Amino acid sequence: MPIIGIITAVIFVPWDAVFAWLAPLPATVEEDLDAAVDRGFDGAIVYVNQAGEEALYAAGWKNRAEQVPADPQALFKIASISKLYVATATAKLVNEGRLSLDDTLADYLPELVGRIENADQITLRMMLQHRSGIPNFTDNPDYPWFETLPNLDAYLAYALDQPAVFAPDSDYRYSNTNYQLIGDILDKVLGYSHHQYIKDEILEPLGLSDTYSLLSEVDSLERVSSGYHDEVEPDLKELDHISPAGSMVATAQDVGIFLKALNEGSLLNEDEQAIYSSIYEYGHTGWVPGYQSIARYCPDTDTVVVLFVNSTGGDTEATIHIVFDRIVRIVGG
Repeated sequence: MPIIGIITAVIFVPWDAVFAWLAPLPATVEEDLDAAVDRGFDGAIVYVNQAGEEALYAAGWKNRAEQVPADPQALFKIASISKLYVATATAKLVNEGRLSLDDTLADYLPELVGRIENADQITLRMMLQHRSGIPNFTDNPDYPWFETLPNLDAYLAYALDQPAVFAPDSDYRYSNTNYQLIGDILDKVLGYSHHQYIKDEILEPLGLSDTYSLLSEVDSLERVSSGYHDEVEPDLKELDHISPAGSMVATAQDVGIFLKALNEGSLLNEDEQAIYSSIYEYGHTGWVPGYQSIARYCPDTDTVVVLFVNSTGGDTEATIHIVFDRIVRIVGG
């Protein structure tokens, strides 16, 4: 690396995060969360399921302004973790023969030919795997992160009529637009909202009564954790995100139960599981303004760990991964 590159890298290292990593490992999850709050997180929630034994932890604030302590059962915007549920629904519909992984975007949504480059070459499989080359609407410099958009077309508008990032299936690049379009495809094939399908085929069989496809479905916003972004006011709890790429709201426990079932094979049958394994990952992170999340399964120890923090911006994007890794080490995952 050139000297100037080394200097730049050193200058922009989030040193608080580095010191957190180098510090002695706390004896308990509670101590680690307290340390995370001391370093700038407003609040944090952790769910652990290790070989069937569940535990919930919380630290900091659910609502900073009103000094309401973090609630381990609070609802949280899980952002891109939503993609796991959409991919699961897709796998089930492929197994039912209602979708084909090899059919193209043009086959499913012909109105987008000419609006999305290579629509006649991009398959459903490529979109699921982020190998489509479709531009990511949140990468558009004009994308309004801190506004509630009026409808799904408003999200898609930030990705239409732009050149492809790469030729279909020639590379990988994460794109929220892929899952926005998959949601549209599911709705068209089903003839009703894929949110209802997810509820009927995934949430209800697992008994997940604290998972919602949309913030607007929640009966009371008091149940939702507040969210805060560095140097942005006010509380971002009422900021709604309706794109299938990241619209869901859930408790950490509900996410953990879903993730364990998905990983251990109790949610999908053998054929569905094989399809899912061929199209998407088994854990995920999430980010929308005010809310970050990580949900992972550790197969060696049969451990699920879910971490929610209601702070974004600053060094929090680097620090959350260090906090999560330390929690996994503490619980022996």
